[in-house]
Amino acid sequence: MGRCQELGEFKHGTVLGCHLCYKSIHEISLLLNIPRSTVSGIITRWKQLGTTATQPQSGRPRKMTEQGVGLGPLVQVKGTLKVSAYQGILDNFILPTLWK
Repeated sequence: MGRCQELGEFKHGTVLGCHLCYKSIHEISLLLNIPRSTVSGIITRWKQLGTTATQPQSGRPRKMTEQGVGLGPLVQVKGTLKVSAYQGILDNFILPTLWK
């Protein structure tokens, strides 16, 4: 089962508003048609961090961008490719600016 879309800021604020009006997690869940675990997670995050904004994730950033720009095109070659020919292909092709 895939992950669902993230709730917007308005829904987060609505959950917190209901919580501050002393509604139970079950009541908020039924009222807003959101799972109880999501309501509980929003309230817990607000109590611990003081905000419901999404925190940055850990880990190394991806090498490729969302558009799929990589290190260059695939070149179809018949037979073996010598180093000089390969260097000529690389010299004639402008690589994406990954090193700036």
